Amino acid sequence: MAEPLLVELLTEELPPKALARLMEAFSHGLFEGLKEKNFLLPESEPRPYATPRRLAVVISHVLDRQPDRIVERKGPALATALDSEGKPTPALLGFAKSCGVEASKLERQAGEKGEYFVYRAKQKGEPLRNHLATVVEAVLRKLPVPKVMRWGAGDAQFVRPVHGVVLLHGRRVVPGTVLGLRSGNKTRGHRFLSKGALTIAQARDYEKTLMQAKVLASFEKRRETIARALDSAAHRRGKGVRWDLGKSDDLVDEVASIVEFPVVLGGVFDPAFLEVPKECLIISMQQHQKYFPLVDARGRLLPQFLFASNMQAQNPKQIIHGNERVLRARLSDARFFYDQDRKSKLSERVPRLANVVYHNKLGSQLERVERLQKLAGEIARRLGADSKAVERAAYLAKADLLTDMVGEFPELQGVMGRYYALHDGEAPAVAAAVEQHYLPKGAGGVLPDDAIGVCTALADKLDTLVGIYGIGLVPTGEKDPFGLRRSALGVLRLLIEKSLALDVIELLDLARGHFPSGVLAESVVQDLYGFMLERLKPYLRDKGFEADEVDAVLALNVTRFDQLLPRLKALQAFRVLPEAEALAAANKRIRNILRQAGGAPSGNLSPALLGEPAEQRLAREIEVLRGRVEPLFAAGDYATALRLLATLRAAVDEFFDRVMVMVEDSAVRTNRLVLLDAVNRLFLGAADVSRLQPRAT
Repeated sequence: MAEPLLVELLTEELPPKALARLMEAFSHGLFEGLKEKNFLLPESEPRPYATPRRLAVVISHVLDRQPDRIVERKGPALATALDSEGKPTPALLGFAKSCGVEASKLERQAGEKGEYFVYRAKQKGEPLRNHLATVVEAVLRKLPVPKVMRWGAGDAQFVRPVHGVVLLHGRRVVPGTVLGLRSGNKTRGHRFLSKGALTIAQARDYEKTLMQAKVLASFEKRRETIARALDSAAHRRGKGVRWDLGKSDDLVDEVASIVEFPVVLGGVFDPAFLEVPKECLIISMQQHQKYFPLVDARGRLLPQFLFASNMQAQNPKQIIHGNERVLRARLSDARFFYDQDRKSKLSERVPRLANVVYHNKLGSQLERVERLQKLAGEIARRLGADSKAVERAAYLAKADLLTDMVGEFPELQGVMGRYYALHDGEAPAVAAAVEQHYLPKGAGGVLPDDAIGVCTALADKLDTLVGIYGIGLVPTGEKDPFGLRRSALGVLRLLIEKSLALDVIELLDLARGHFPSGVLAESVVQDLYGFMLERLKPYLRDKGFEADEVDAVLALNVTRFDQLLPRLKALQAFRVLPEAEALAAANKRIRNILRQAGGAPSGNLSPALLGEPAEQRLAREIEVLRGRVEPLFAAGDYATALRLLATLRAAVDEFFDRVMVMVEDSAVRTNRLVLLDAVNRLFLGAADVSRLQPRAT
């Protein structure tokens, strides 16, 4: 019979930030484990559940017994199984013995390589009770749990103590032992809103039964309930009032992992706290209390908040007042930190960075600030930015690390630096750069919005890359503790999206020059350049460019990344021209000929050796086009240059139709190779078009 199967673990409070991941892994692992054991039908589907104190899954259409099946084992080939008289050899007898039968019971089977003996037997399906507990235990061992714990006197281990196990197939309990606990059909409802053990009559009623005990078992439904209730509560507080700011989506997930029966309530706090920067108040509410701050239609923080209670009360005033008291204490701490921090200027904190270790091989944070100042100033002068303002921003950039507010909330690095710099009377552009030098913070994060912030941000990321990579702390696999991939992508985005006319090799060299001699690996600049090219490929593909287009441009080892998008866009426009595919194939042919000839020859083209009309025509057209496209390449007008080069197709086709390159006369042969190399070099002003692949028709 096929019935729904319920598997539930009743636990102590599970880690909130890991709950959704544990739920999915538990559901997927159990489904696949039973599928492998042939207990599922094609229409079987898992439905995962998770609350703060349980992991569960209900799988539809689970068989109570495996189907009978034919077991087949392949034996020795006919040639080795029988001797010249047709009698069984020791190989065949040994195989038959391992199968527990006489050799005469084995069958002969035709295969691609001839006949062989095979053992077939009908194996009776085993009941679910023989396998279920074992499958569950195997799944639990593979869950993504960083640390496990033991409890009581037994040897069971899990992320949290387990107090009950439900294995229910339809209406019947499947006997078994999981983590030292015997299975049953009893669980618990809400910790406060229900009493005693809860009996689950049948697996399909799991969600409904728990709801009667004030537990919303579905993680997704609980999350949706919280989000809808927050929307409704915010709307009641005024037109345009919102709760969904910052990391609110992550917070909804976390709150859904903390409450079993969410009830959204609202509270208020003293408007006097709004004198503290709103980022401090928001992070205090979100991070410490799991509250949802409210802002008005203009984005101004309101002295109000929402929260999800795990209690349903006829009169929730005491719950609201309790949360307001707790929040008052948190906000008082934030205001105290803010007031204390403003008693010292940022510039007065900078010398104390000498006592903060950046890395034991790279010195203190003060030494790092001194490097940033010099590097940021050099970048500013190359870009024509205000170098004094940039150097001032770099000098102050790390000072807020020594403030009480950042000590309490590390996420506010830079943000508090801007507030304190403005309080100290620093120029607004300098204060903004103190915050923006950390940008971008992620793959799609915003970039600094002015030249001072761009220069400071670029210097910060280059110093990190060259220093950390240069002492051998290279990212491996998923491990990247110093965020080098993020820093590399930040440099790429700044150079490309801000169209900075800077050579990346020169930038890396500049950064390297500010470290003491002998600290960094000699090859760090070239190694980092290769590392950054690897980061470029997915970035450019995400921009909509084909892999072969990206390959064609990056093959030139471009060091001016601001030219990448113009080159790629020009290449896209070129390849839709009717001449493009033939010219790409011709360039590939030219590259192969030059490679077979030992490389492009040195020297200039000799017109006197051009004996064939086809090669004379090609030489003339190359000379004319060179004079026209080289200024275009220098000006960055790659699209126009490639359109002009497309006119070479007829001359190139005629050359290959009528001219033999590898002739016996070495002087003529070399001259023709020089001519072909000239064609190749013209296109290399934009990309290596020989790498373009023919498009499917």
